[in-house]
Amino acid sequence: MKLFYVILGATPIGRNIEQHDVFFGIGENLKDLVPDMKKFWPEAKGKIHIDCYQEVQFVDGFEVKIVEKTSESVENHLFFINLGGYQSGKFEELHEQYLMVGQSLAKIIRKVKKTDFYKTMGFPEAVSHIDDKHAVDIDDVFNVNDILPLKMKEKYSIILEKSQIESQKNFTHIGYLAISKLK
Repeated sequence: MKLFYVILGATPIGRNIEQHDVFFGIGENLKDLVPDMKKFWPEAKGKIHIDCYQEVQFVDGFEVKIVEKTSESVENHLFFINLGGYQSGKFEELHEQYLMVGQSLAKIIRKVKKTDFYKTMGFPEAVSHIDDKHAVDIDDVFNVNDILPLKMKEKYSIILEKSQIESQKNFTHIGYLAISKLK
């Protein structure tokens, strides 16, 4: 089983421009997750597409393993972070997303503050908003386990093991992909 990190796109009824959301799912292949993606975003009425996806095998020097649900406590957790920021002269909020491994939200916040995006996005007239819960300009931060579809949370656990594998690249597809074209 694999962990998939997917950016979905759609223009739900009543919206003027394409909207995006992130979906995490566990399956043998991406096609297996199509029903879950549609259920995840019901307002899109099944008219969603994939803008990019990744088979998450490695993060921060850790190998990502999917195992049958275990009640054992884990030392490290996989976090998804969506940072928002602004650049002078650009009429939009810019975002950068990260997957990071950490023992706690506090440690993840410290890692996020070291990213180039965090350090360089924003200017005095357009300071990124502050999320009171995290006291840092992060649009969203989640433990990936918490945002998996319920049936996956109940069946699987994400285990992170320090990896000695040299090439720690995740298969990534970037670009429009109609879910009807998945094989």
